[in-house]
Formats: sequence, structure tokens, C-alpha cells
Amino acid sequence: MTVDAADVVEIRGALVRLRRGTGLPVAFGGLVESGRRRVRISELSGTATAALSALVVSSGNGLGGKAVALSRPCAVTDYSVSRQISHEYDLPVAAEGLRSVVAVPVVVRRRVRGVLYGALRTAQPLGDRTLSAAVEAARDVEQALLLRDEAGELLAAARPERAPAGGGAAWEQVREAHAALRALAPRIADAALREELLRACGMLTGGCAGQGGGVRLAPREVDVLACVAAGATNAVAAERLGVGAETVKGYLRSAMRKLGARTRGEAVVVARRVGLLP
Repeated sequence: MTVDAADVVEIRGALVRLRRGTGLPVAFGGLVESGRRRVRISELSGTATAALSALVVSSGNGLGGKAVALSRPCAVTDYSVSRQISHEYDLPVAAEGLRSVVAVPVVVRRRVRGVLYGALRTAQPLGDRTLSAAVEAARDVEQALLLRDEAGELLAAARPERAPAGGGAAWEQVREAHAALRALAPRIADAALREELLRACGMLTGGCAGQGGGVRLAPREVDVLACVAAGATNAVAAERLGVGAETVKGYLRSAMRKLGARTRGEAVVVARRVGLLP
């Protein structure tokens, strides 16, 4: 696993949110290095020195290494004298003047991808509210990384050169991938990746989604039709798209009207014929 620049941006943003949500004056963190069980601290927020910059934290060592090894948050009230951790990193921690520290792992698909730290320069217990806010910041990063992973997998599965020439089960897989891409794209914060997903959708349909055969559908109308084409009920489509069931019904009715279709199935057939769906 390589470190992606977009993943680093997620860590950076999470540290800002962590400080804002906890009131902690210092936050720092980094991602797990490719193929190794160690984290390189790359992002600093509120620090007074560069002592922690580029620090490599191995699994099991120190507070962050313990969080990596256990895949759960860990905290100490006074870092330098704590008996709960090993002390390989006491010098840089002391140089920054940190005492109370929390480390929260970023875990995606049971794999630690990074660690977020929050810290005080005084020795005092970190309350439940502080710990919960730190965990919430890590969950935000996990969700963003998971979405990016899923997007990459779907893009790989939906490459046009892999699309089958005939029908059958192979085409159904392509159609399912198309529906998943359409549902995922609006949730991707990375604009470049979102555009790449939508381009892949367009290539799968053999044209520009939303402009097939002179029929112009709104993006959400195409999203709903893609879910319906993959066999989703209105309730399932609503869950996938993050909207209400009544909203799905509204998009579906609008799409059917524009396509001149009287039923859901007929709408899907027409959408495929004019190149809106694969």
C-alpha cells in the first residue's frame, strides 16, 4: 500500500477538526508506510517545534505504536512517566513539551492506515468528551479512505476494455459496477476522483450520461435509474444514494416522464437504448 497525497490531505484536515472538536492545543499524525507496520508522522498542527516531524513510530512502541498494535485508541496522562507504554520516543515528545496524549488509529477494513494524536502540555486526564471527539476525527478519515478505496476498485472493475461484448451475467456485473459508481460519486470529496468516476460511467454507457439520444436527465435521475436497473427497490436505492424513499420516487417519476415510459422496467429499457445506462 502506497501513501497517496489525497490520503495525507485527509489526515491534515482531520487534525484541524480534532483540535477544534477537543480544544487540545496540539495535534499530529501520519499514515502507515507502504508494506510496513509503522507510521511516519507527517502532519503537525499547533506544534511549537519540529521535533515530531518525520518521526517513525513502529507498531508496539510508544503510545501510537501501541494504538497500531491493538487497533484501538490509547491515552496516557503523563507520557514520560507512564508505565502503560514503552519509551522509545520520549526525547521528541519532551522536546515538544507534551504530557497528556491520546492516539487514535485509523482503521479501514481491519487494517491500520494511520494514527491521529492529540495532546496537552499539562499532565491531566483527558475526559470522555475529548476522547470521543478524537475518535470521531479518525472515523471521518476512515470513511474518506474507504470511499476512495471502493472508488478505485470500482474503476478497475468497470474499465471499458473489460466490458463484455455480449449479454448475460458478465454484462450484469458491468451494470452493477455502473450503478455502484453512480451512487458513490456524489459522496467523494476529491473533485478529480469524482470526475474520473463519472467519466468511467460515461464510457460504460458509450456516451455522456444524462444526454443519451436527445433525452436529458438530471444526474440524480440517472443515479436512480442505475440503481433500479441493478434490481434495487426504492428503499434500497434511497439508502445507496443517501436520500429519502419519496425523493427516489420523485426522481424516478421524472425520469419515466422524460423517457416516455410507463413502468420502471420500460424506463430502464429505454435508458439503455438511448445510451444512458449500460
